[in-house]
Amino acid sequence: MDGYGLASVIHRAATDPVLPGNITARARDLGPLESPLIWLGLASAAVAVLALVVALWYRRRVRRWGFATFGVLLLLAAVTAVNSYVGYVRTPDDLARLLQRGPGVVNVAGHLLDDGKEAPEPSSDSASAPRAGKGAGTAAAGQRIDVVDLPDPAHGVPSGSNYVILPPGYDADPARRYPVVYLIHGYPFGGPRDWLTSGDAPGTLLALQQSNVIAPMIVVSVDLTAGNPSTDWECLDVPGGPQLETYLAKTVVPAVDHRYRTFADRTHRALGGMSGGGFGALNIGLHHVDEFATLVIALPYDDLNDSVGILGGNQAAIAANTPRRYLPTMKFSAPISVMLAVGTGAPTDVTTARRIAGALHARGQNAVVHAERGFNHTWHTARATLPYLLAFADQTFRESPAAS
Repeated sequence: MDGYGLASVIHRAATDPVLPGNITARARDLGPLESPLIWLGLASAAVAVLALVVALWYRRRVRRWGFATFGVLLLLAAVTAVNSYVGYVRTPDDLARLLQRGPGVVNVAGHLLDDGKEAPEPSSDSASAPRAGKGAGTAAAGQRIDVVDLPDPAHGVPSGSNYVILPPGYDADPARRYPVVYLIHGYPFGGPRDWLTSGDAPGTLLALQQSNVIAPMIVVSVDLTAGNPSTDWECLDVPGGPQLETYLAKTVVPAVDHRYRTFADRTHRALGGMSGGGFGALNIGLHHVDEFATLVIALPYDDLNDSVGILGGNQAAIAANTPRRYLPTMKFSAPISVMLAVGTGAPTDVTTARRIAGALHARGQNAVVHAERGFNHTWHTARATLPYLLAFADQTFRESPAAS
């Protein structure tokens, strides 16, 4: 059997995984700062303050301070309500890291809240692989998180702090190699820390591995912000701008293979992401089927839509980076397996996922749509579906012949 024939057997084997209830319940649970009781409590306090102001309207100082307090409580209620819906800030540690992105007093408050346990700071030493200590963090049960700082000025990427989650036992067995899943953050204002905080990738990996659902793997949360997270780059090679697709495929992947004990072949390498990062994973994965045999995508879309302006009207670039256009006639040099994860509360996502899966099926490729009932286009959905995405990748890894 030739290489393509063997790969065809592999990609037909992938299906929507069935996971233990404790794994799915954990992924769907709300974090302490996502509870709707927070914004309901703040909204109730705002109403109570307003009622007090009305009752004591004749007192000017009460009116002045009362309205100020009412405004602050109402603003906090709105912010926490949005967070409860989106699921971006789960824990006090998540909040600390969000505040650290701000200036002045906000940044100081973030560092005061940070316990330093979950997500390490990038190492200033980008010339060598980070070790435990400088540029590395220790998570629970022997899991380790490194930060590989990979600036690539030649491709317009001034900085790139890529988080590498290593499984328990990685340092204990120097002969063992591991498959790798690359995850891309959303846009705009996303970053590589998001999969560690909002996405809970470290905790999900541990839960899956401790339950023997998946074999140990390495997960890399990739920095595709090009040093400017406010820009909606969509993981593209931007004409006259950062070459983010090339940075991922030709800088990050080889660096990870060089620094860590990976299976450096396409069948042990998966690419995924959420929302804008999911678009990037789909587009880059289809452009680089020689590097990625598996795509695991949450909240997918296949058209640039409002982000088309990033390509500056370059029609050739737009066509080449719109999977909805090129996928129906695409020729595959090797087969791929794709999982598309959505929430049923976002019907556009469901329609898009089915369209992408249908186009892949028409080209002879394996594609599975996984839907979470009632979830929307939010980090809640990305976090709830991550166990399925990783288990799907594990299926293809297990069926692939071992390589070094």
